[in-house]
Amino acid sequence: MTEHEICPLGVDGVLVRFARILTDEANSQALAFRAQVIHAELLGVTEVASSLTSVRVGFDPQRTNRADITQHIVDLLERPEKQDSGPRRLWRIPVAFGPAHAPQLAQAAELAGVTQEQAVKEITSQRMRVIALGFAPGQPYLGMLPPHWDIPRQSELTPKMPNGALVVAVRQLIIFAADAPTGWRHIGQTAFRVYQPDAPEPFAFNPGDAVEFCAVADSELIALQNRTDTNGGATCKVLC
Repeated sequence: MTEHEICPLGVDGVLVRFARILTDEANSQALAFRAQVIHAELLGVTEVASSLTSVRVGFDPQRTNRADITQHIVDLLERPEKQDSGPRRLWRIPVAFGPAHAPQLAQAAELAGVTQEQAVKEITSQRMRVIALGFAPGQPYLGMLPPHWDIPRQSELTPKMPNGALVVAVRQLIIFAADAPTGWRHIGQTAFRVYQPDAPEPFAFNPGDAVEFCAVADSELIALQNRTDTNGGATCKVLC
């Protein structure tokens, strides 16, 4: 961790930024530093949250102060822990790419310069990483797709994207956590719930998790949506 910025963030936070442009290296640094701060168990720290290229360290002003937290951060940055060689968990998630569940797949594939069949093959053959959670509770940003998938967001919003939608933009995929508007393109649909508020662990994903998608027929997705004994047919394997 040789390049970074440390910035105040609100009255109870410090931001550590590893880059201003998303890269695999910057994201790996952010995830590793998040784990390092959590492991350090710093007095007064209330939250350690990573984004694409940065980490927010939140603190309780009644138990500590910004100067002390910043000094702890500097100390940790000067002795970085070895980054993990790989993810701790691997998710496999069924996705329907049929016309009824992927209304913008053709458009996204054209922008990426591939056929729809090639697009599905690339998405399902790629092991993605949860590079951040955000926008909605437990909602994962997954990266990175090959460079030709650096396609822009839409110029206008789609008024309502359904929960479980698989969307794409700027070499990233997202599984929607709730019905919401978006400028990202709808290229598939899952029955997977990334956020279940009544579950013991409401968020399905942790930053750094690996994710693989498998294509299923529209009829199979509908069957998965009607089941209550499984979360969209997804499986989670502990790797280490």
